[in-house]
Amino acid sequence: MVSGPLFLCRRHSWPAEEYVSRSTLQQLDFDGGAPPRLAWRRRLNSHANRLKEFSVTFIEAMKMMTLGLRLWSYVREEASHGRKAPIDPFTRESCKPSASQGVPLGGMGSGSISRGFRGEFKHWQILPGLCDMSPVMANQFSIFISRDGGNKKFSSVLAPGHHEGIKKVGDEGISSWDWNLGGQHSTYHALFPRAWTVYDGEPDPDLKISCRQISPFIPHDYRESSLPACVFVYTLVNTGRERAKVSLLMTWTNSIGGVSHQTGGHVNEPFIGDDGVSGVLLHHKTAKDNPPVTFAIAASETQNVNVTVLPSFGLSGENCVTARDMWAAMVQDGHFERQNFNSGPSMPSSPGDTPCAAVSASTWVEPHGKCTVAFALSWASPKVKFQKGCTYHRQYTRFYGTSERSAVDLVHDALKKYKWWEEEIEKWQNPILKDVRLPEWYKFTIFNELYFLVAGGTVWTDGGAPVFDEKLSIGKNNKSSKNANREGKSLSKKLKGGTIPEPTIEDSGPRYDDEKVVSGSNVGQEFVDSDTECRNIEFADPPNSRDDPDNVGRFLYLEGVEYIMWCTYDVHFYASFALLDLFPKIELSIQRDFARAVLYEDRRKVKFLADGNWGIRKVKGAVAHDLGTHDPWLEMNAYNIHDTSKWKDLNPKFVLQVYRDFAATGNMAFGREVWPAVCAAMDYMNQFDRDGDGLIENDGFPDQTYDTWTVHGISAYCGCLWLASLQAATAMAHRLGDHAYAEKCTIKFLTAKQAFESKLWNGSYFNYDSGNSSNSKSIQADQLAGQWYAASSGLPSLFDENKIRSTLQKIFDFNVMKVRGGRIGAVNGMHPNGKVDETCMQSREIWTGVTYALSATMVLAGMEEQAFTTAEGIFTAGWSEEGHGYWFQTPEGWTIDGHYRSLIYMRPLAIWAMQWALSPPKAIVEAPKVNIMERIYISPLTLRAIHENGVRKIPPKNSCFRNSVFHCDC
Repeated sequence: MVSGPLFLCRRHSWPAEEYVSRSTLQQLDFDGGAPPRLAWRRRLNSHANRLKEFSVTFIEAMKMMTLGLRLWSYVREEASHGRKAPIDPFTRESCKPSASQGVPLGGMGSGSISRGFRGEFKHWQILPGLCDMSPVMANQFSIFISRDGGNKKFSSVLAPGHHEGIKKVGDEGISSWDWNLGGQHSTYHALFPRAWTVYDGEPDPDLKISCRQISPFIPHDYRESSLPACVFVYTLVNTGRERAKVSLLMTWTNSIGGVSHQTGGHVNEPFIGDDGVSGVLLHHKTAKDNPPVTFAIAASETQNVNVTVLPSFGLSGENCVTARDMWAAMVQDGHFERQNFNSGPSMPSSPGDTPCAAVSASTWVEPHGKCTVAFALSWASPKVKFQKGCTYHRQYTRFYGTSERSAVDLVHDALKKYKWWEEEIEKWQNPILKDVRLPEWYKFTIFNELYFLVAGGTVWTDGGAPVFDEKLSIGKNNKSSKNANREGKSLSKKLKGGTIPEPTIEDSGPRYDDEKVVSGSNVGQEFVDSDTECRNIEFADPPNSRDDPDNVGRFLYLEGVEYIMWCTYDVHFYASFALLDLFPKIELSIQRDFARAVLYEDRRKVKFLADGNWGIRKVKGAVAHDLGTHDPWLEMNAYNIHDTSKWKDLNPKFVLQVYRDFAATGNMAFGREVWPAVCAAMDYMNQFDRDGDGLIENDGFPDQTYDTWTVHGISAYCGCLWLASLQAATAMAHRLGDHAYAEKCTIKFLTAKQAFESKLWNGSYFNYDSGNSSNSKSIQADQLAGQWYAASSGLPSLFDENKIRSTLQKIFDFNVMKVRGGRIGAVNGMHPNGKVDETCMQSREIWTGVTYALSATMVLAGMEEQAFTTAEGIFTAGWSEEGHGYWFQTPEGWTIDGHYRSLIYMRPLAIWAMQWALSPPKAIVEAPKVNIMERIYISPLTLRAIHENGVRKIPPKNSCFRNSVFHCDC
């Protein structure tokens, strides 16, 4: 742990005074209007440059050509069924990604909308797995100011007009509005889950304006953090000598992104709620039988603030009220007619129309006076429906019911509770923000990286069982419809309990000309029970009843918006520190899902695209790669590039995560519940120890998270994970009273460690693998991943301190400092001659999450200076003004020249592993400092046999379900 200050000589990171004058900051320091001292900042006139995507080299393209052809065929096959493939490198978004992102809106798991730092609402993810990057430009805040009896007026949209299509001559739409904000005196300040936009004399030189965006992301609060709502609080300071009438306007389109507003059938409806909360409901009829969505936009009427609405206007002259008409009314009067509240629901919109609504809040601000005006947005989407037909209720419906009209209650409560939200957020953030040990860039970046838990496509259900919609047609042709009907009937049976027959090849997804029936897989057959001809479907049911206090629903988040797979486990290994620290019950829920999946088998056939072979979707005993895409929990392993039942990192990662969570929470019930899956996962790996030395061997293909980077024989990455998992399993077995299993793992660990060090240690670091390839001696940045988890979990070090520090120093000197002077993070692979390992695409990339994980390992080893220098490279390249523009969309990785791969990715949440290392939980700190491996009794004869003959062969037990686990009272 860090005990003293770090980098005291460094200047402050972007002090607020460099962006906003000190006098303006003092004037706005009223009701939370001033931005915080520590935040990520930009000027609104900053150029949002287009981001540069990576490309493969010619040699890499040749190596992956066959895979590419199979993947292209698979993408087309999925598209023919109306589905998006989990990985689709061929389809490009019409809206090119740019350096314009900002803090997203709302809580977790109820659909998300992001807001760029210049004010545009974009990146729509209301429906699961679907994301539209394009901004809906009619969604804006605007201001109208009148002074001197109306002789002096100012009006403008509160966003720079630097957008394509703005200011078209003769347009009846938003181009007719006043886009007078230059942005040179306006700034954005982000500290997730809040953001401040300060308009310092724009558009009125004598009016200081602050807009504070607040979302209910509150650690350990499983109610408020699920709410689809956001508040915008405007602080107004009149520095002039004249009284000013100020009208703020919120406009909103009846849209869930893209061109969804043009599909027709949408209805707008004004409402007057309780406590002065008034606004408009926008009922959105979604396409393709998706559940409806209702937005609520509202403002809070007070003694000094008057709220009026325009329930419906359009962007073309065909409507009775156009955007031009609406704007003209606001310029002239500063408000709408009060009787608009009595207009009732509008007629459903026609296809091609763009129905919009507006809420105005008007107030008088006296000379040198101050005023606060609050708006709120909510979106009620109570049902979440996946593309293969299963529908669930979202977590927030446990508190607000399943009606779309709950949007009124959501927006009301948001306006009445936002101050309490802020108090809770500040209680959570202040210990880190005020920690003098930490560099300032880290203090706000660690919070801003949490954007992914909102904008990463998260889905949070109420924990209830799914409902299957048998009307859904999976395909568009007759054959597909028959298959859909057959699958619908099967799922209906499944959800009533019991088992269903193993699906035939027709039930198993896309057909190919060369398809063939695969009777089974040799991998893991020892875990298949006698009833393997029947598919075990207990996994469809939620693990806990809704009344169980530990049931906080079920949680999904995407690997990334370009890799559409839920809870990708090899990546969750890095990201999970954030959930464990902030929402531990969600983390345990995810681990329970994967634990149940270990003991589950899905024998439907899948074609693996890397080699073209067929196998079964999920092998019993193997940890799932992911929880699925279009039917999560019921159809896992959407990833089909490789057969992940042969991957070497997933099972050890499962054991390590489970033990870390068990140790950190002290939840014995959780430990007992998942212990059978831990045993099964460990025993499954025995088949990969082919020479009896206790170590697993890789199989000459990319059989781990680096899925283009081939490994031969023993690898530093997987081998180190395996050693750590043996330690974790031993410790967990000991605490649960399964002493026989503890002894078994201890014996294997002792022999495996000896083999690992003798075959890979070269005097300064561990070789990449034990093979004879050109990169076998490469320096892998992630080679101590197992040691990272062991130290994070309070387990003893895998190796002596000198070897750990020598390895980390080597990685720092080569992978970090020899690449752009340490200013872009740690490159994955580096040859010992100081040249980047260009064996494959991934070996030459800098992975953001791996760099954070490496930095956490350095902190745990007492190398704080190297740790923060390493991690700062990610900040410099991704978040700083001199970087590549990846703020609030941190990618999986980038190349040395800064070209990204896979924006908005899960793994960078690993920055919370650094905080875990800096301030570990009490249960880890206070754990007995005893080497558990030395507490396991092993007879002298056994030890002698280990040293003389290698690993002792232990006959496998018939079952992983040992009674001692369930009778342990420790």
